Amino acid sequence: MVDSGASTTLADWPLRPWLLAGILGLAGLLIHLFTQGHEDTPWRVAVAAFLFFAALSTAFTLEPVKWRGAAIFSVIIGLVMAGLAWRAVNYGESLPDEHYGFAAGVLASLLALPLFQAGFARKRLSTPYSDIHYHVWTDAISGAGALAFTGLAWIVFAVLSELFHLLKIDLLRDLMGEGWFGWSFSGVACGAAFGVLRNQTRVLGTLMSVVLLVLSLLAVPVAAGLVLFLLATALSGPDVLWEATRSATPVLLACAAGAYVLTNAILRDDAGSMSASRIMRIAALVLAAVILPLAVFAAFSMGLRLDQHGLSPERLWGLVAIMVACAFGLGYWVALARGRKPDWATKLREANFHLAIGVCALALLLALPVLDFGAISTRNQLARLESGEVSAEDFDYAALRWEFGEPGVRALTILARGSSGAAEYAQIALEQEQRGYRLDRQIRRDEDFNLRVQPDDPELRRQVLDYLRENGWACDQYCVAIQTGTAQDGGREIAIVQGSGYITAALPVADGADQPPAPAIETPPRSELREGSEVEIRTVEKRYIFVDGKPVGQPLD
Repeated sequence: MVDSGASTTLADWPLRPWLLAGILGLAGLLIHLFTQGHEDTPWRVAVAAFLFFAALSTAFTLEPVKWRGAAIFSVIIGLVMAGLAWRAVNYGESLPDEHYGFAAGVLASLLALPLFQAGFARKRLSTPYSDIHYHVWTDAISGAGALAFTGLAWIVFAVLSELFHLLKIDLLRDLMGEGWFGWSFSGVACGAAFGVLRNQTRVLGTLMSVVLLVLSLLAVPVAAGLVLFLLATALSGPDVLWEATRSATPVLLACAAGAYVLTNAILRDDAGSMSASRIMRIAALVLAAVILPLAVFAAFSMGLRLDQHGLSPERLWGLVAIMVACAFGLGYWVALARGRKPDWATKLREANFHLAIGVCALALLLALPVLDFGAISTRNQLARLESGEVSAEDFDYAALRWEFGEPGVRALTILARGSSGAAEYAQIALEQEQRGYRLDRQIRRDEDFNLRVQPDDPELRRQVLDYLRENGWACDQYCVAIQTGTAQDGGREIAIVQGSGYITAALPVADGADQPPAPAIETPPRSELREGSEVEIRTVEKRYIFVDGKPVGQPLD
């Protein structure tokens, strides 16, 4: 069933597929021209982001009568995302969360899109919920359909290229390897699909009804499963969750998000289109009610992590997600209490409307450089170190170096200049050229490695320790580093033996050493079996690493 008020917002416009195919195809071509070989140039990436998001927004909003408003909205979306892309590329190394900020901008754009389509700019809080509901689902369906058609178009093109290849005509094959053609073809196919789908109001309405019906069928078992989960958690205590997995928070948030989607699949846009099944309505009530408990459990899980490890930019973003989930859960509880038995569905729809506006504004705020999660987290971690809550040996210096952005690096610089026990660890972290990963302490001094080097050469030992400070996992316990050869550039090839295996590594040329010219590499002749070829078995000598007289791992050669 299609709401009469919402369905009239999309007019059948024969020119739409052609216009959108041209706009998205041209945008794809320009994106390629601006970024080819310059993916790390901030202004070029910003232009590409503007073209990408403005063109996609146009595909959703372009109408024959209201085209000026659609153009202004699309330009605003493009400028916002261009600014975020420029910031992420230009300051990427000094930002702790550039990808999260960009994702927040995408979320704000996605939420703003159906609000604009429903006329929120003019109607404000009087915007009909049915219009917003219609655009949310039809946008999702038409977007998925356009992506599916684009993939199908590429499959057809690939089949045709192979067909013509049989005739030794490789024009299509060659085109598939060209970057400009790939972007342009994808844009044209996607734009044409958008135009055709958004011209088919009745088809979109039917597809929306089918999608909502399928999701409604899933609501009953999911509601039952979540109720059983919460009951089991209440009986066994929440501690069992943290003992079973380290990823309880994202799992709980995913369940809360799923409950929200399935609740709205049953609610629909008004009482007339809502399922008359009593079981379905009870499932919607249950799903609406379990969002808050799931969010509270996620908050409790995050609280345990914060108590153990303190704040980090990633955990702060997790807290934001938990706050949003709690807001929806609490809003749903208030709506259920206000609506009571006869009017609870209407109150839930009102809560959806107001919460969506709030989340859109929050996402835009978080996308902008207003709150510095890196600085907030750095202050928290330094306070834990200074108070003795975490020792200098166990403090995560690598996280400050690689995850907290510029505030973390500044904090390490100050620590390295000090005279505390943290100074040496901080200096090692500052000298890191790549992120090292360990399950316990991230930074290790030379004396922290239980290492033997063969041959016992001080210069070789220094080079091995330099390597291990970047790759501490290679020597978690007792290990032996043995030189296995010399590389073509004069550096040393080593094997680091630990436990029942070993890894190989190539060390750079020692500082001040003369670097020999690289020898010419001769390609061995290829053997091809012919009539009269001599075929024989030979024993080839290979080198192994032996520990206590027994070979370890695969041969070196």
